[in-house]
Amino acid sequence: MFLLLRWMFYSMLMLAALPAFADETVMLKSGYMSLDARGHFAAAAGGLAGTPIHFDSTMQFSRSNRETLEAALQMGDFRIALNYFPLDFSADGILVSGVAFNGQNYAAGDNVHANLKADVFDASLTYYVLNIDDLPARMQLGVEAAVKTVHVTSTLQNRSTGLSQSITTTLPIPTLGARGRVAISDLLGLNGRVGYLGYAGNYFLDTELQLEFSPLPGLGVYAGYRLIDLKLDRSGILLDSSISGPFIGGFIRF
Repeated sequence: MFLLLRWMFYSMLMLAALPAFADETVMLKSGYMSLDARGHFAAAAGGLAGTPIHFDSTMQFSRSNRETLEAALQMGDFRIALNYFPLDFSADGILVSGVAFNGQNYAAGDNVHANLKADVFDASLTYYVLNIDDLPARMQLGVEAAVKTVHVTSTLQNRSTGLSQSITTTLPIPTLGARGRVAISDLLGLNGRVGYLGYAGNYFLDTELQLEFSPLPGLGVYAGYRLIDLKLDRSGILLDSSISGPFIGGFIRF
């Protein structure tokens, strides 16, 4: 699934390079996102429950400062998009109490390195119920279905003994929500998005607010804020967190 979605993303980029028809709009975005995490993660194995490792109390985890990529194609009232963003949170410190991680015990006083990485692929389809897109003042409002595929790897390394444990899982989570846009021609636009769905103890809430500014035809910059509430409980990995922060970037539209 992880490799398939990566192939889909790069295929979208190649398709977007083709000439667009008159009623189609292609947008390519590249940006930078700085996210902070709250909550915890754990890894269980061999009948031994994992000890929750908290992002802000077990150790102080660094922010995730990574790139984002998006390719979108709008055809009439429909919008198809593929979005990719990685997460990378890490921390170094001394354990104040013992931790069980992936079937192994780490003792209080151990010098450890903890890392949580995730690749998030977001494939979405939007249908605009309201689509006023050919006037100086523009407005769009639609329903959006998406699949967030999350590929997670968590690692805990004991720097004193060299013991290192790592666990990985991949989970697709569908979401259903809405997308809206209010703009002054192509010059200035405000975009909003929200999506949520949960099942079998897993859920993904994704909200985003973004301001676009395009002083030149087809070229522009954007900035915004993203909030993600995520819970994964699968294959020994438990991740229950709230992830949020700002992002900036640039885009081309043709």
